[in-house]
Amino acid sequence: GLGKTCGRGHKGQFARSGKGKVKAGFEGGQMPLQRRLPKVGFRSKMSMDISEVLLYQLDKLNLDVVDFAALKAAGLIETRATRAKVVKKGEVTRAIKLSGVAVTAGARAAIEAAGGSVE
Repeated sequence: GLGKTCGRGHKGQFARSGKGKVKAGFEGGQMPLQRRLPKVGFRSKMSMDISEVLLYQLDKLNLDVVDFAALKAAGLIETRATRAKVVKKGEVTRAIKLSGVAVTAGARAAIEAAGGSVE
């Protein structure tokens, strides 16, 4: 039968009432993982301020006039971003009119070479 110790063995954590329930993260007295590892870095409040948009992504949009609101509506900009910058990567095959968006020198040259303009 299960007399005397009722199948719990002798002494120890699992012989006690509560059947060995411990707090999440408790490792039996050993220094817990979340305290063994060092604290690393922080989240900069400016990190998601500017969002990069690649030139070939603009080319895929079926828009002639592109501004910040249009880029956000197309899902090319992170939700926390308050500004956008167009970076030269890829090609532009049609005239695009950019307004209210920062542009690198290479991207500006590529847009103007395709017959577009930057304001």
